[in-house]
Parts: sequence; structure tokens; C-alpha cells
Amino acid sequence: MINIYGSSRYKINKKGLKKFAQSVLDRYQIGKIANVNIALVGKRKMIELASKYKDENVALPVLSFSYYQDKTTSDNTLGEVVICYPQAVILAAQREKRVDQMFNTLVEHGIQNLFTK
Repeated sequence: MINIYGSSRYKINKKGLKKFAQSVLDRYQIGKIANVNIALVGKRKMIELASKYKDENVALPVLSFSYYQDKTTSDNTLGEVVICYPQAVILAAQREKRVDQMFNTLVEHGIQNLFTK
């Protein structure tokens, strides 16, 4: 199951993003048993997270927090993917992509990182 959290001011196609994220999980053949949380945050929150967990004082476009090896979670939560909404919009413009395409790219990258940590 995919859970998406974020402010209503962040205009995204949640249904489409959820469907895409589920398809990524299905490729790993764990789509029916794993939960992934996707959080959309602003620039200040992403800087705070990057400083705390990566020792980088910048707003990264995406961060992943894997619970894959953490046996304390009982609800099959694979991890969390945190996307910086403003950075995603800027990155989409720089790469000449639609914003929803950039969100899909960042979600896919974030889910892949959940397995490598």
C-alpha cells in the first residue's frame, strides 16, 4: 500500500502517483505485502532532514529512509520517500519534463534506494 502525505497546497496527481509507485513495488514483486510512505515537504523541512541525516545543508530533491532491515515495524512498512516539492518543480523545469514525470522519477529513485540501504 502506498500512503501519500503532504500539504494540500502541493498540487500533484495523488492518484496517478500512487498508481505509479505501486507499479514500482510490483516490479520488485512485493507490491501486495509492502507499505511505502511518500511525504511531500517544503524546502525548509528538506534542509532540516538533509542536515540531520546526511550532513548536507541543502534541499535535496528526494531522500529515502529504509525500514527494510528494521525488525521493529510490524506493519510491513518498507520505508519512507521524502520529496521536496519546490525542488521537484525546479528540477522538472531544468530537465524540461512535466512535473508529474519528475515526481514519478523521484519516487522510483526513492523506492530503489529503500532496497540499497
